[in-house]
Amino acid sequence: MTSIILDQEIYQTNDFSPFALTDILTENSKKKQQTFLHFWQYEQTIILGMKDTRTPFLSEGIKVIQDAGFTPVIRNAGGLGIVSDEGILNISLIFPQEDENKISIDEGYEKMLALTRQAFPVYADKIEAYEIKDSYCPGTYDLSINGKKFAGIAQRRIKNGISVMMYLSVNGDQEKRGGLMRQFYQQALKEQFGTNGYPAVAPTSMATLEKLFDTPLTVAQVKDSFIQAFTTSYPTSISMGSDIWQEANVSPDEWHGQIERMTQRNALKELAYDDTL
Repeated sequence: MTSIILDQEIYQTNDFSPFALTDILTENSKKKQQTFLHFWQYEQTIILGMKDTRTPFLSEGIKVIQDAGFTPVIRNAGGLGIVSDEGILNISLIFPQEDENKISIDEGYEKMLALTRQAFPVYADKIEAYEIKDSYCPGTYDLSINGKKFAGIAQRRIKNGISVMMYLSVNGDQEKRGGLMRQFYQQALKEQFGTNGYPAVAPTSMATLEKLFDTPLTVAQVKDSFIQAFTTSYPTSISMGSDIWQEANVSPDEWHGQIERMTQRNALKELAYDDTL
């Protein structure tokens, strides 16, 4: 079966399309026995996890985000917040679950780790996977070089389809991103900052690939590196725009249903900007 590489221009804020599409691709991967590599980006957005919505002073945390010129969005996977902007590339590796030898959670993560190392062979031995506790959205499969995190990975499973999703810091001001997340948690948690499973974010705990590689690096170059790595394992891959795949494979009703679910998830009163806060 042909594998598919999907790409899209940067999404505007408040567009739930990448989340809706990820769930649809995950369902389709098993149904069609197909593997997908999906690239997407957001403009100035803080993508919050469901755990973030349970902070005691969420409204004050949201005001920090909005005052910084970012838009908050609540996602459907992963528990904690991440930053998305033109220097961050989101990558989803989506594949069907095996019928006999089931792919474990860790094995799913290992697939993304292997793809990342394959994309950057010169640095493969330096890329490590372990939790960077004072980063934002810390997890067991944080990817780092010399102790500096440049990527985090989450996983979502739907109807025997598996989606392994990574946010990758390519370029830009990573310390500023970390500083914004630190301010969010400080305001949303107050004296509880750094407790109850919420990270005490240290802005210097993370870095961009551009800084770690010590060479200018664009998002387009990183996409090319991942495409080369992916097509080595899936030589019959074809590339297309996400919108083209959607038009050919997703009914209007199915798409509306996915968007509606994301809309309901984001229907928190705290997400409505109020400058009197």
